[in-house]
Amino acid sequence: MKNISRRSFMAFAAGGTVVLAAGQAHAHDDKVKSYPASVRDPGPHDPVREAENPDIVNPPSTDSGTLPNLRYSFSDAHVRKSSGGWTRQVTKRELGISTTIAGVDMRLNAGGIRELHWHKEGEWAYMTYGNARVTAFDAKGGWFVDDIGVGDLWYFPPGIPHSIQGIGPDGCEFLLAFDDGGFDEDSTFLLSDWFKHIPPEILAKNFQVPVSTFSRLPSPADEYIFAGTVPGSLASDSIKGAAKSEINFTHHMLAQDPIKAPGGTVRITDSSNFPVAKTIAAALVEIEPGGLRELHWHPNNDEWQYYLEGEGRMGVFASSGQARTFDYRAGDVGYVPFAMGHYIENTGTTPLRFLELFKSDYYADISLNQWLASTPPELVKQHLQLDDDFMKALSLHKNPIVK
Repeated sequence: MKNISRRSFMAFAAGGTVVLAAGQAHAHDDKVKSYPASVRDPGPHDPVREAENPDIVNPPSTDSGTLPNLRYSFSDAHVRKSSGGWTRQVTKRELGISTTIAGVDMRLNAGGIRELHWHKEGEWAYMTYGNARVTAFDAKGGWFVDDIGVGDLWYFPPGIPHSIQGIGPDGCEFLLAFDDGGFDEDSTFLLSDWFKHIPPEILAKNFQVPVSTFSRLPSPADEYIFAGTVPGSLASDSIKGAAKSEINFTHHMLAQDPIKAPGGTVRITDSSNFPVAKTIAAALVEIEPGGLRELHWHPNNDEWQYYLEGEGRMGVFASSGQARTFDYRAGDVGYVPFAMGHYIENTGTTPLRFLELFKSDYYADISLNQWLASTPPELVKQHLQLDDDFMKALSLHKNPIVK
């Protein structure tokens, strides 16, 4: 099937008509006659959405079967606004296939505070904008405070209390990932919420203060993300007379030396170089225009993706003759179920950057190219009926991004 260009597709869509390129009507049924190139969609449709998703409206002829939706945009998620910022989430309620990881996009104004809280789930985060100060308290009684910026991570294990505050001239924005697709922001254990649900006399007895101390506690509805004062220096927030935690809850991902490939770079962060992160492993991938995240799959868990910039498309092979192609851009979430083969291609004119996340303590992938190169040549040739030139082109060295 001859693909139409993104530019011509958008021109068709803007005119209210989507012309389907010649190809199979249903790739899974070889007996279906091809559409003539002149056939259009005269019914109700959204040309803007169609122009953003050309590989869904006009799928490659290799697509087949009934794979579920593997894309959802944070732009379609509900925004919860507070005095100190806002937040929105993409969980398995929004993207049904996403059972292993849920994502939250959060913005904190300068001084805005995500109140002291904890979760049943592990919390992993990537800073996308600005600066923040995070605090935590470990199970051994150690305190932790650190300032972080763009490209930095944090990880708070389940049950570890923590807070986040926007600092600097314009606060911050960050992605949060939780190791359970069913996570819900409303299920957080909030400091203000607990205080509201403890009898005042119990609070007084616990903290050895008068009962009147708790006569005007704030409403939890006002505290989730609330406006605060930008803190002073990091040193001024150190806790005098107490031991600092021996655990490092933050990590500078962008400071890592990247794996350099012909078509881009990859940075991998898991428990091997960020020991506290026991339930989420990650890779930051950058693909140059025209480049390809090579054909591969992951043997350890599902893959949850967050697209940071650029445009791309992903083709996913689900076995049993099923395959689908999806288009992505900044702010989108992608998902690849366990062990499904896939590729990601940069279809834009600028670098494509995205995060790959896994509910695992280690990162792992299997390269199709490297696997075939590491298999007896005659065996491969008998399977695919390919010639010696193809066999010579195979690489024993993994190239995660092809130019």
